[in-house]
Amino acid sequence: MTPQPPPQGVRPDGTIAREGSLERIPSAFAPVITALRTRLPRLFGPRLHSAYLYGSIPRGTATPTTSDLDALALLHTPPTAHDQARAQELMTQLDADFTTINGGGILLEHTTSMLRPLSEQDGGFFVACLCTPLLGPDLAEQLPTYRPDSLLARQTNGDLHLVLPRWRHALNRADTDTTSLARRVGRRLVRTGFTLVMPTWGGWTSDLDLATDVFGHYHPQRHHQMRAAAHTAHHPGADPAHLHELVEDLAPWLETTYTATHGRKHRPDTS
Repeated sequence: MTPQPPPQGVRPDGTIAREGSLERIPSAFAPVITALRTRLPRLFGPRLHSAYLYGSIPRGTATPTTSDLDALALLHTPPTAHDQARAQELMTQLDADFTTINGGGILLEHTTSMLRPLSEQDGGFFVACLCTPLLGPDLAEQLPTYRPDSLLARQTNGDLHLVLPRWRHALNRADTDTTSLARRVGRRLVRTGFTLVMPTWGGWTSDLDLATDVFGHYHPQRHHQMRAAAHTAHHPGADPAHLHELVEDLAPWLETTYTATHGRKHRPDTS
């Protein structure tokens, strides 16, 4: 059995600590972050409530020319398809202007939606614990604190039953970008595997390798498959057979086990 890593990522009171900060951003990424900070307000004007960074850059683990830039913009009004297109255009410009990053994305969300009771345990947790404030007032001040409990597990990753059919459909399409799909599948399976055992472990991490080892301590019979999922997330290949194994074997087992342990995600539109 894999040794159990000591819990981390929580404060002395057991609540999950915010994992990134502007101080941790590697200096090589400072110019592109400055550009993002300048261009986002120009793009959305007074509709912009706040903006955040997430992922490896604010965690301080990003690698120049390899890591992508992940950002979240909260708007005072619901984002439109036109807003999404403009955000994508901005990211395309940043990717062209700065060789330090390798692509990325800007998520757009409506501020009010993050404060709804069920959304607080999903989008709210994302903002409060996984995002680093970049611009505007920090919405985390209006959100609760979070613990690595079963409620958080259910509301963050308890919808694998909805994701799995989409993965299967994508695998059967001849025009699917298999490499991109493999990265998404690998990341999601590791994160879901981790949150399956997170309440027992009592900590939090976004590090895929640590998450894999935590999962492996409690489910050693599936550890080798989860290691394969983590490897796929880090180094996505285009091997359909390998991807099929993750989607058709590990994912269904994980969905069934997750549902039995934490239940399925309660969605705001069906509450």
